[in-house]
Amino acid sequence: MQPTVETLEGLERKVNLVISIDDVEKEVKTQLSRVARTAKVQGFRPGKAPVSVIERSHGPGVRYDVINQKVGQLFDEAIREAKLRVAGAPSIEPTEENATDGQLSFAAKFEVYPEVSVPDLEALEVTRFNAEVGEQEVNNTIDILRKQRATFSADAERAAEKDDRVTVDFVGKIDGVEFEGGKAEDFPFQLGQGRMLPEFEEAASGLKAGESKAFSLTFPEDYPGKEVAGKTAEFTITVKEVAVPVLPEVDSEFAKSLGQPEGDTEKLLSEVRSNIEREVKNRTQARTKNSVMDALAKSASFDVPKSLVDNDVQSRIVAAREDLKQRGMPNADTMDIPADAFKSDSERRVRLGLIVAELVDSAKLQVTPEQVRTRIEEFAQNYEKPEQVVTYYLTDRERRAEIESVVLEDNVVDHILSKAKVTEEKVPFEELMGTV
Repeated sequence: MQPTVETLEGLERKVNLVISIDDVEKEVKTQLSRVARTAKVQGFRPGKAPVSVIERSHGPGVRYDVINQKVGQLFDEAIREAKLRVAGAPSIEPTEENATDGQLSFAAKFEVYPEVSVPDLEALEVTRFNAEVGEQEVNNTIDILRKQRATFSADAERAAEKDDRVTVDFVGKIDGVEFEGGKAEDFPFQLGQGRMLPEFEEAASGLKAGESKAFSLTFPEDYPGKEVAGKTAEFTITVKEVAVPVLPEVDSEFAKSLGQPEGDTEKLLSEVRSNIEREVKNRTQARTKNSVMDALAKSASFDVPKSLVDNDVQSRIVAAREDLKQRGMPNADTMDIPADAFKSDSERRVRLGLIVAELVDSAKLQVTPEQVRTRIEEFAQNYEKPEQVVTYYLTDRERRAEIESVVLEDNVVDHILSKAKVTEEKVPFEELMGTV
């Protein structure tokens, strides 16, 4: 009799599977006989040990494998008959339910994929972002590049201000006691770069070489140094040098320092503009994609398989541990990373993945080889030798799959933008590039 699939809660299903002990034992005997032909058993010539001896050494393992095989086959038949798509691996446990003499009974619990329907795309409200790149944006970028290559000139009479480099001695105390990391000599930092806590920068601002100042500083609760996090320290800072930034001229040497071999400043400006335009395009497209995906996710209300969410959460935890290891965290492999921190985002990712898959299939948005090559060629322009990057991505299956995934999302975004209610929004260049 074909097993009946029982609906539990949400997407969870259950099916009872019953197998014959006689059938199991017949298959066990067949496999043990096969093992006996080549088995090497102490006291017997190879292949001459009795099946009864082989039973004692190999029986339990063979029997376990046979039961698993028969239960798996019965489960697959039940799923195929019920025309279900199983999400994740089933949980199969032995049970007394429905079993009679001469039988073994198992209960298989599993989840199925939800019924996913593509929402009315014309009802979606999305935003397409754009930004302008003009002479001012190019000049501002050049100024940033100049500041990154600035040299510093000491000025004994200058009161420290934003962008100046100050060299200081400082000592900090909590409840009158110095603490580890709270003292330094000849410590340099540049004002206005966000390297130091705001109170520290404020105390140094306006001081000249040789001047000192006392101030209080309360460390943030999430400060990396746990021994001082949330505590208030009393600091004394003494400025030893104030140095003014000296920006390089935009000349041949400057162009060469930025990789323009000919030292041609006009070509440099053209290359900078091209790089900015490419980066602006990438960032505005990313914002637009987020808007589209947010609208798509909000339009869906179906349940998602817990097993798929759990798998995504675990992959995020693994990635988080790897990131911590890359940052030099010594206990990254054992650090407690709560799954709840990723659950909401993982549910969204799984839900979006299901909708996108349905939309790709129904609207025939599959990726073409030409699209992949074009995207790789665009991406390769960020590198010194683009042709090598193109060859690498086209010949490496894993890297190519990454690009195919990106192009697939682009196809979905473009398709939705062609049908949804689209609002155009201009993003200030500084905001887009994170320079404000």
